[in-house]
Amino acid sequence: MSKPMMILIAGPYASGTGGDPALMARNLARLEEAAWPLFRAGHLPMIGEWVALPVLSSAGASGPADPLAAEVMYPTAERLLQHCDAVLRLPGESRGADQDVAIARARGIPVFHSLDEVPAAA
Repeated sequence: MSKPMMILIAGPYASGTGGDPALMARNLARLEEAAWPLFRAGHLPMIGEWVALPVLSSAGASGPADPLAAEVMYPTAERLLQHCDAVLRLPGESRGADQDVAIARARGIPVFHSLDEVPAAA
């Protein structure tokens, strides 16, 4: 048992979608599938897109393919990692998720590669 952690769920979002909104939505749904098991284990799940997409929208961007996205998507995850206690890296090619893992490792934040690796919170 561990203390409750805020865990960034990292994995493919835009990667491999060619900018197709339906495929990005499907990837986000895959990331979100890990939210309930983490919550049930006593942790607080976090996904960067949950923060970045409303920020983009409020800035007037048309969506994740908008040029403004480069100033919001990766920086949001980097800022979130200043507050997260761990990263859950889900399978699949993703430059952003790989960057999240690199930042986490540089900061000494644990990186889990499956839900089974995440300890339950006390």
